[in-house]
Amino acid sequence: MRYLLLVCFLFSFSMAVAHRGGLVGTVSDHATGLPIRGVNVTLWGLAKTAVTNELGQYRFANLPAAPYRIEISHVGYAPVSVTATVQDDRLTSVQTQLTSATVQLGEVTVSAGRAHDQQLISSLDIKLRPITNSQEILRLVPGLFIGQHAGGGKAEQIFLRGFDLDHGTDIRLTVDGMPVNMVSHAHGHGYADLHFVIPELVEGVDFKKGPYQADKGNLATAGWVDFRTRTVLDRSFAKLEVGQYGTYRAVAGVNLLGKSHGEASQKEKDQSAYIASEYSYSDSYFDNPQRFNRFNLTGKYHGHLSDNTVLTLTGSTFWSKWNHSGQIPDRAIASGLTDFFGSIDPTEGGETSRTNANVQLVTVTPRNHVIKQQIFYSHYNFELYSNFTFFLKDTVDGDQIRQKEHRNLFGYNGSYSTQTALGKSQWTTTLGAQYRQDITNGTELSHTRNRTETLNRIQYGNVNELNAALYADELVQLSDRFTVNAGVRYDLFRSQYTDLLTATPTTRQATQGILSPKLNLYYTVNPAWQFYLNTGRGFHSNDARVVVAQQGPLGRTGEILPAAYGSDLGVIMKPFPKLLINAAAWYLWLQQEFVYVGDEGVVEPSGRSRRMGIDLSARYQLTPHLYADLDLNTAKPRAIDAEVGQNYLPLAPVFTSTGGLSLQTNSGLSGSLRYRYMADRPANEDNSIVAKGYFVNDLQVNYAKRTYTLGLSVQNLFNVRWKETQFATESRLKGEAAPITEIHFTPGTPFFARLSWTYFW
Repeated sequence: MRYLLLVCFLFSFSMAVAHRGGLVGTVSDHATGLPIRGVNVTLWGLAKTAVTNELGQYRFANLPAAPYRIEISHVGYAPVSVTATVQDDRLTSVQTQLTSATVQLGEVTVSAGRAHDQQLISSLDIKLRPITNSQEILRLVPGLFIGQHAGGGKAEQIFLRGFDLDHGTDIRLTVDGMPVNMVSHAHGHGYADLHFVIPELVEGVDFKKGPYQADKGNLATAGWVDFRTRTVLDRSFAKLEVGQYGTYRAVAGVNLLGKSHGEASQKEKDQSAYIASEYSYSDSYFDNPQRFNRFNLTGKYHGHLSDNTVLTLTGSTFWSKWNHSGQIPDRAIASGLTDFFGSIDPTEGGETSRTNANVQLVTVTPRNHVIKQQIFYSHYNFELYSNFTFFLKDTVDGDQIRQKEHRNLFGYNGSYSTQTALGKSQWTTTLGAQYRQDITNGTELSHTRNRTETLNRIQYGNVNELNAALYADELVQLSDRFTVNAGVRYDLFRSQYTDLLTATPTTRQATQGILSPKLNLYYTVNPAWQFYLNTGRGFHSNDARVVVAQQGPLGRTGEILPAAYGSDLGVIMKPFPKLLINAAAWYLWLQQEFVYVGDEGVVEPSGRSRRMGIDLSARYQLTPHLYADLDLNTAKPRAIDAEVGQNYLPLAPVFTSTGGLSLQTNSGLSGSLRYRYMADRPANEDNSIVAKGYFVNDLQVNYAKRTYTLGLSVQNLFNVRWKETQFATESRLKGEAAPITEIHFTPGTPFFARLSWTYFW
């Protein structure tokens, strides 16, 4: 009898659920008509939440027949409340448009429904801070610092979480999902040049620190950053800039389809296309004119192949050429050999170009399954002349080197996601596959003189590096408060190098795989408090030339793919309606690795390392129009296998801070006054040489009317003298009897003002 009652109960329950209805909706931008992803959708009074997908869609299932109030909010848009009535056995459809509005911190909520990819601080910053150049894009990541040490055309040196990341060894950078980092690069492994991005086209920045996401693989140890470019321009525009030191810049972007400001028909809103271009020139503030030239051209098409399938095509090309003054030893300033903005070898410089094609296809099935597919291709050229040691090795002709390569990079990213509701829990399952192959032709390191004469080739060969990966990710919202994310990925690498300097070219290769599990827990106390624990294993690959030089793994997993183990324990909170805080204590352990030093053409093994620290970010709305922000980041980086006192990690930051005030008014006046501070840090293993810290202020002021915007940008507002990048380097100047090891630096920007005028139509 009990079994019969149980069967009857289960049958009655299933029938009740079967007769329930559901809500489906789409959220779009009022001006462009295009869908908005990442919008928070809440059923008022029920604590049920959802987040819109790439097509701006959301869904609630198993709802009793009743009227519902739907609260819709997104940073930078006015919140909307709509009502809809659900009927049994039916899906009720809701279409909502959001209108741009001034950011209000009081409207921001901490959501359990999007705990794993919540980027509240980044979303706020992209709306509040003006972006003046491609470097400023990276600075949107709290705690990330950059430094330029080759005249503006070379990729920036990056610092984050106790890492001197060089040009990208332990941070994964992408643009619209397309990789930026270049593995086994002529200048350094992971080299990431973002200068092909036109800053006015950046719509958002997604990031996460640590190796905690299953869809992020190689190089995502300290973290990852993905820049999202605009799908459509709000308005066509033309912009002119002029500044000190012979600086000029022109940018234009033109919508090719449809109209702006909601005037387009629905058919026109179903597709969009634009083309944008940028040209920059600057002599810069160095005594040796930089003669920096850069040209960018980008085109993008976005269209609906059907109601549930969207195609995005992006093409771009980029070219840059420059001179640079190189690094200056402290003794050259003290002796009067050169001044602070001078040069030891004025013939340094470089030239680079990159052409990209990116195809993205997103399909949402009738059962709300999401299929993403992406194919990308890049053709890349690089040539750089540097002189770090002057006359250390060659006392007659000097130590200038050329690093050069031609590269073809192509690959595929694909994923399949499903959403399932089981009682009060929501399950999101994602399966993905990724493939990337880098093929270089003539990767070169040569000894040169005066940037015109090749004295001898040190290394010359071809790289063929393949990375294939599979991953699975499960995101479970067990209740309106507790969310669990578990994932795992497997990466397979084949590293191959052909040495062209030998009489008979020789090819060697090595293969290895690595398994990377992830586990993340989130507990949302209420819309103002959320605690999280992120854990995971990640890795960064080593340079192919390092791998084959060590004859492959030989049973030791660290030689090709050294692992990283990390954890974050943090909290996102709003103790007051207009104060948002994100704080985390973190730990990262790296396995033994081998590092290729591109400037010297040698392999340098390094031991295990450990980093730990605290990140604190705060955003506060002082008035309806005035906002304050503060980022504090501490780190204790140490080499594990070295003796105490000899275990410092050179150039790794130990304390950094950024912050400022941002103003947005209804009259068109806006601006930002900012600071950035990096404390003193060790420049060598025993801390006997110190890289001096700096404190620099920047200012941005804009005045906008309907058809134009005037802007003033000032870097280093108080004209402090600072060293942007510093290295402890052994070098010999002309005529010196013995080499000396000391700080070599690139001077930081002095007071640098630029005016801009932008016209919209």
